[in-house]
Amino acid sequence: MTNKDVITAFYEKALTVNAEHRPEAILAEILADDFVSKGSVELKNKQQLIGQLGFFWQLIPNLKWEPQEILNQDNQYVVRSIASGNPNGDFMGLPTDGSKAFRIMTIDIHRVENGKIIEVHHLEDWGTAMKQLKS
Repeated sequence: MTNKDVITAFYEKALTVNAEHRPEAILAEILADDFVSKGSVELKNKQQLIGQLGFFWQLIPNLKWEPQEILNQDNQYVVRSIASGNPNGDFMGLPTDGSKAFRIMTIDIHRVENGKIIEVHHLEDWGTAMKQLKS
């Protein structure tokens, strides 16, 4: 896979629920062993991210992560995307039943080397998701 193919697979096969793939299988293939995900306050390693996405796939069975724009410079990819879905269960402390949806913007900066994602800095607008699910 090219570096751009790896980025596309991350969104289409690992973040977006897809009956043909499981997140753990694709992430095992495209994330480096020493991968790190860097959010605002926490770090996740490869195994932690795999676990989190498996949980999200169960909680949000129609989860979609759709890239809107991908910018590339050297081995860095900036992706602006839209995440959407209907959670069914405890979503960040909010009880949900699948009847309401969220649609939020996300920004990720990936560093890719030799066809593997080494690190990602990410920001998701979960505050807006919570507002949408409460209304």
